[in-house]
Amino acid sequence: MKTVILGGYGNFGARICRALNNDPEIEIVVAGRDADRAANFCAELGSGASYLRIDAAQGDLALSLRNIGAELVIHAAGPFQQQGYQVPLAVASAGAHYIDLADGRRFVCDFPHALNDAFRSSGRIAISGASTVPALSSAVIEHLAEGWKQIHEIDYCIAPAQTAPRGVATFAGVLNYCGAPIRVWQDGEWVTRYGWANPQRVEFARLGPRIGALCDIPDLELFPKRYRDVRSVMFRAALEIGLTQRTMSVLSTFRRAGLIKRPERLAGFLNATAKIFDCFGSALGGMVVRVTGINASDMPVQHAWHIAADHDHGPEIPCMAAILLARRLARKEISEVGAQACMGWLTLSDFEPEFSRWNMITDVIDESGHHGS
Repeated sequence: MKTVILGGYGNFGARICRALNNDPEIEIVVAGRDADRAANFCAELGSGASYLRIDAAQGDLALSLRNIGAELVIHAAGPFQQQGYQVPLAVASAGAHYIDLADGRRFVCDFPHALNDAFRSSGRIAISGASTVPALSSAVIEHLAEGWKQIHEIDYCIAPAQTAPRGVATFAGVLNYCGAPIRVWQDGEWVTRYGWANPQRVEFARLGPRIGALCDIPDLELFPKRYRDVRSVMFRAALEIGLTQRTMSVLSTFRRAGLIKRPERLAGFLNATAKIFDCFGSALGGMVVRVTGINASDMPVQHAWHIAADHDHGPEIPCMAAILLARRLARKEISEVGAQACMGWLTLSDFEPEFSRWNMITDVIDESGHHGS
């Protein structure tokens, strides 16, 4: 299956290329706007891979994809917060399958309605959000709550390692909603909170406690619809260096006060200066998901799932869902057509070989005796 990875030499795209390049069922095409970078990375991958200079913003994308015989396009060229659907529409027109790593709330939540007809007409599948959220997060929730009668609260947090590779595009996506109003489902109603404001302490199994703050992701809107009894859904990100986390909180306050209108313009500067603090951090990152509800015996329960990723391997996690789905498509194990957000496509057990590959450690803890921990 000829697979084009847009942004194939970037922070996440390169990881996907490396993972798929040795698969005998997949032929990799490294694609991006910089032909030299694409060619150099292709040479690093070795035989079997090719490269293509391609600008996803240009109107001839569909023609370019058809000309090279693309069968699958993996879109890893974020940030997605400000993107429209020109790329997936071009992919549908080219008659290829589509997967992206989008974490932009509107991009993922509106994706099925906007694109289902186009991909059904082309007889192909399009899956958005094949990343940590909502692909992995929904798989974890359904594992923790298996057999339960109701899910009441979902509260989770991602804690990246300070020294893990950072991309400017990822930083821009994060800053896009710093200080912006975010609709959050709390106590059975929609309320407005603000991105990166009001940091709170979060406990992890194998990381030290951190302070985390609200970030805008598709799950905040998708999960209240998917889990009908849920009363509250909260997602936070917790940076390792407390000063950095509080700087984000200050930027949030400045934006709300009108002192900064577009904090994402600071992405390049902040991404560069973040390296100054690497000596105070570590290569250990992780994630925790806590789910509270009623089990099959009508008892209140709270379960938590933790993952710890050392040696700066944390950025592998957002790539895993796209890798797993690409392998399934290459082996014709997916027959559905149309456009969907990436929920229900993968189980937690599907991810476990990938976790083991990178020596990541997971824990499931019954916290039923101390809700709200």
